[in-house]
Amino acid sequence: MTDPPMDPALVSGLLDEITDATGRRAPTRLPLRVWSMSGVERLTYPDGTTAVLKYAREPFTQEDRILRAAAWAGVPVPRVLGSAQRGGLLVMVLEDLGDPQREATDSEAATAAALLHATAPPPSLPTLDQDTLAALPGRALGHLRRLQAAGRWTEGTEDLTGILYALAHASKKKAVGALTAPFGWVHSEYHPSSLHIGPRGWHLLDFAHSFTGPGLLDLASWQGLTLRQPPDPARLRGLINAYIAAGGPRDALARRGGLPPEAWALGWHRVWAIEWFLEQAHRWINDPAKDPGAVKVVRRHLISAADLLEV
Repeated sequence: MTDPPMDPALVSGLLDEITDATGRRAPTRLPLRVWSMSGVERLTYPDGTTAVLKYAREPFTQEDRILRAAAWAGVPVPRVLGSAQRGGLLVMVLEDLGDPQREATDSEAATAAALLHATAPPPSLPTLDQDTLAALPGRALGHLRRLQAAGRWTEGTEDLTGILYALAHASKKKAVGALTAPFGWVHSEYHPSSLHIGPRGWHLLDFAHSFTGPGLLDLASWQGLTLRQPPDPARLRGLINAYIAAGGPRDALARRGGLPPEAWALGWHRVWAIEWFLEQAHRWINDPAKDPGAVKVVRRHLISAADLLEV
């Protein structure tokens, strides 16, 4: 079953509720980034002050609570000025940090990650422990079967099934070490666009997919998942060293699942992303027109994951 598309009228209605509750006059809105499951806009009020409007539908409707918990714990994040939720939709008005002055460096990424991972996560976050991590390939297979039962992803995808079976068979062994430090608050969408560098220093953005789990997945996420650049274990090893220098636990360099930490993290980050990508394909977005491109992306990252995890 697919969720309904974003309802602009509901977004506007919830924004009006927040505006009324704060005693302000209605702002003008400038879209900055909008996609099928969320959107970001800049708000300008009649007095010239600005804020950021962010809205998202399920499963991204807990971010206001997560941001408030992060702020309370001392993690630099934009302040939540107001939020409202209805009909599976979250609308937030956030402090406007302005445009970033530049892209964050690896050193800044290491510092921010070390602080976040040392912070106790909210108890409401889902947990990705060793057993849950090991279950990801099987869950991905389930999503693929549901797509195929719907007549999608049926041609030329036998290799995807084969790699997922191989990963599932080896997953319990390869997931060993998931609880080794750092284990705690994981941002999960940790890349340069989520670390804002401004005149008041750095702030972390985009906590909607946050969970409790292996912190090395954040460091692996920093490289991103692009078709143009293969995974770079040497760069991640350098980032892990910088992370330890910034206060992260020395156990970040411990081997896991019989693998160096950089290979383990890059491999499992791809498995985690593939499972989420396949779930989106049949549940949250469900757009068959995007299937050919999606198959290529999943295939590339599956091959990389199997190589990195030595499956």
